[in-house]
Amino acid sequence: MIFVTVGTHEQPFNRLIEFIDNLKRDGKIQEEVIMQTGFSTYEPKYCKWSKLLPYDEMIKNTEDASIVITHGGPASFMMPLQMGKVPIVVPRQFKFDEHINDHQVDFSKAVYQRFGNIIPIYNIEDLEDAILNYDEKVSSKNNSVNSNNKIFNENFEKIVDDLFK
Repeated sequence: MIFVTVGTHEQPFNRLIEFIDNLKRDGKIQEEVIMQTGFSTYEPKYCKWSKLLPYDEMIKNTEDASIVITHGGPASFMMPLQMGKVPIVVPRQFKFDEHINDHQVDFSKAVYQRFGNIIPIYNIEDLEDAILNYDEKVSSKNNSVNSNNKIFNENFEKIVDDLFK
């Protein structure tokens, strides 16, 4: 199953939703596709979809998916990374009236350059190749996310222990 999420930003992300729906229509995607379409006005005809999903369904869909495709919002692509998956990230772009600026483009570029653990797509035409050759593209990626929580907790515990000595 492929899971697509565009988040909850109030501007439509029809470009992504329609492109994926057309890949499914044309038989280029054989797997089931589940979409969270947000405020997009395009209604998929070939994929299962909901405008919004409860958080537990987002988690389940992300866990069950062989490929997760997200917009460039950090919360959306952090979830698959935390599950050891490499998301395909299609940032919303200002020139398509998908967001108020290009911060998603800038952020996804920075994450890719720094960590290399996402597959960023800036030209929607490149998305088909990313999906069809996903396994090959993922094999060279670092799909782990290092959490600072453990390090923080260990250091905090040491400080507390030192205070009580």
